[in-house]
Amino acid sequence: MPTTILRKTALTAAGLITTGGAIAAPATTALAAPTTPHTTDTSRVLTVDYEAQPNFYYCGPAAARNALSVQGKDIDVDSMADRMGTTESGTDSINDITPILNTETGNDVYRSVEISTPTANDKQTDTLRDDITRTVDDGRAVVANIAGTATDTNGDTHSFAGGHYITVNGYRDAGNEVKIADSANPNTAEYWITTEALADWIATRGYSTN
Repeated sequence: MPTTILRKTALTAAGLITTGGAIAAPATTALAAPTTPHTTDTSRVLTVDYEAQPNFYYCGPAAARNALSVQGKDIDVDSMADRMGTTESGTDSINDITPILNTETGNDVYRSVEISTPTANDKQTDTLRDDITRTVDDGRAVVANIAGTATDTNGDTHSFAGGHYITVNGYRDAGNEVKIADSANPNTAEYWITTEALADWIATRGYSTN
């Protein structure tokens, strides 16, 4: 299924791609939540009104802002950063992202899920796959806190030694591959990655999901 990331701004800071900036999409009508039990389509991608982060440490607010844009929301990243407690050290954890997503979408829509182990096991990967497909099917995007290096399905590497936040706005192959909207650099604003690789990228951190 084709997708379009609509680029609202090309603001970025030198060195974003290697620094990551945190430890740890135009408006579109949100897809209606299914009224029948959840079933996974082969693929689905939500349109992000993309906005790059304006500095090296705003990846958390930018990822949350891009995630909320799939529901037609356009929230100022400075406001998001203030509410998340973001500083030049970044946004502390996914637990600072989830409450803001809930404030904008409804109480208790989002929850934080941790992958506390150094690498994700099969159960954690399966849970991540189910969480992403369900959330996207409900017309919402996932925000993930990642760290280290991962390789996308085109063979390109994405490295954030200090940590980073990304938006997951779609899936294909029944959730075995997922679509990333990455605020770090508008030249690599979107890419696909296997869910297994994403789970290992999230390991020791967490993600916000339905």
